[in-house]
Amino acid sequence: MTTGINYGRLMHQAMRGLIRNVLEDVHKDGLPGEHHFFITFDTGHPDVEIADWLSDRYPGEMTVVMQHWFDNLEVTGDGFAVTLNFGDAPERLYIPYDAILTFVDPSVEFGLRFESSDEDSAEDTALVPAPRAVTDVVETPAAAEEPAPAKKEADVVSLDTFRK
Repeated sequence: MTTGINYGRLMHQAMRGLIRNVLEDVHKDGLPGEHHFFITFDTGHPDVEIADWLSDRYPGEMTVVMQHWFDNLEVTGDGFAVTLNFGDAPERLYIPYDAILTFVDPSVEFGLRFESSDEDSAEDTALVPAPRAVTDVVETPAAAEEPAPAKKEADVVSLDTFRK
């Protein structure tokens, strides 16, 4: 029996579904225009598959960039696999959506941050914080050359104010 609706978990599922849909489109049509992604994930997640030397070098979390060169993108219901280039050494990675901590497309100033708590694994017992928009996007070298137009700060709404 559930004690309530776990909106935090449902939001996480919906936002991870958004990432899956975006990656499916990229798999089918490639990256459009200037779009590119910074994806930070938990390298200690039990379903993450990366080379031993990468997990040794990044024991907690790792950020990968999908931009100019990536290969063999495969998107499934649980995660995605992609081959990326690490200093002229192609490596195959498998990243489950549950391991993603942030997903950012700086070309359009879009980002998601997933926050977790110890209660995440307890299905309907606790609410978890909802994903928040990332407002501190990493500046790329191309963007650093041009003066940036004035940016409006994103409005972040916390679901905590609506919880009982």
